[in-house]
Amino acid sequence: MRASSVAALTLASLLLGACASAPNDPSLVMQTSKTPAEYADCVVPKLRDQSLTPTVSQTQRSYRIVVSSKVAANNVLEAYKAPHGGKVFLYERHLLASSFAPSKFEQAAQECL
Repeated sequence: MRASSVAALTLASLLLGACASAPNDPSLVMQTSKTPAEYADCVVPKLRDQSLTPTVSQTQRSYRIVVSSKVAANNVLEAYKAPHGGKVFLYERHLLASSFAPSKFEQAAQECL
């Protein structure tokens, strides 16, 4: 009985620890030679091919691509204009068990660099 209680508390602590990361810190920051528009034109079809439904918004200097998540916070890609191409910020909250390999979301983001 005690072993199962300790295991349950350990698991709960790990899951809460994963949720405690700062929500405004990107999971990954990448540089691309593409403009934000070119990057969005590349990544949106890749996300759709993986049965994800991205929502795209844009400003004069950036594109924001949001994929809703039923389990965690929404996954977000932001591509900003930089002196030589663009800078891409990926915001993704992983479940503990799935954080060992790149997600489909992250793979699409990296393939378009």
